[in-house]
Amino acid sequence: MKAIVVTDQAAGMAGMKLVERPEPQAAINDVVVQVHASGFVGTELGWPSTWTDRLGRDRTPSIPGHELAGVVTALGYGTTGLSVGQRVFGLADWYRDGTLAGYAAVEARNLAPLPGDVDFTVGASLPISGLTAWQGLFVHGRLQAGQSVIAHGAAGAVGSMVTQLARLAGAYVIGTGRAADRQTVHDFGAKQFVDLQNDALEDVGGVDLVIDLIGGDIGKRSARLVRAGGTLVSIVGPSEARPADGLAVDFVVESDRAQLSEVVQRVRDGRLRTNIGTIATLDDAVAAFNRTERRPGKTIICVRP
Repeated sequence: MKAIVVTDQAAGMAGMKLVERPEPQAAINDVVVQVHASGFVGTELGWPSTWTDRLGRDRTPSIPGHELAGVVTALGYGTTGLSVGQRVFGLADWYRDGTLAGYAAVEARNLAPLPGDVDFTVGASLPISGLTAWQGLFVHGRLQAGQSVIAHGAAGAVGSMVTQLARLAGAYVIGTGRAADRQTVHDFGAKQFVDLQNDALEDVGGVDLVIDLIGGDIGKRSARLVRAGGTLVSIVGPSEARPADGLAVDFVVESDRAQLSEVVQRVRDGRLRTNIGTIATLDDAVAAFNRTERRPGKTIICVRP
């Protein structure tokens, strides 16, 4: 099968190569998925799990990409809950070969059924963005209707999901970004926009929840805006500052079949839309990842037409 591999951490995305690799086999509780579309996060090449196994041993050449949508072609021993021929989407394990390939072996529990009226490109764009937003807001942030939320990077793949899901939950959403993102952020449902380059973030006043996708100085300043009893949730590592009278939480997204189903149902009924920026074929993937211009939204690789 065709696959994108990386072997040299120092080379970054410029070191990606399209090669032929053997098709994976299904281990216990695995399924093999014929990949139709794959999502890719640019920061993956900085993750230790891209380069080493859980014991720190080199595992290159490794196949990056952790989001996928496709069709189950084989079941491992003991696998239940999915069947051959079923359309699925979900999140591959961080420490295993990923989804920028013709086939991927994935633990069955990390996948959810993909309804027939949701195309594979959309399905592959949902797992990391949708689950990160869901877990940040509802699992770690404990968001309630009527509360206020700052969604940093609200025009991006994750931030736009945070904005929409928070609005659907009855929250008042303040989105942040660059000046050019203003209309996009409002279109995703934010009531207020802060241009982080030109506006004073502190003018927002107190909020119940901050979803921090940026970190650094913005994360530190955001901590001071969290009201008593509120929460600062970071997906970029431990916060450098903590709210004076609230919680600071950082987390790594986990796959969850029930949450995937909640997200895709909202896409099906039109309440939630995904934010795809670039679509390319597997043959063109390396060039697509190495483009110099910034394009907000998710990068999706269509492995099969």
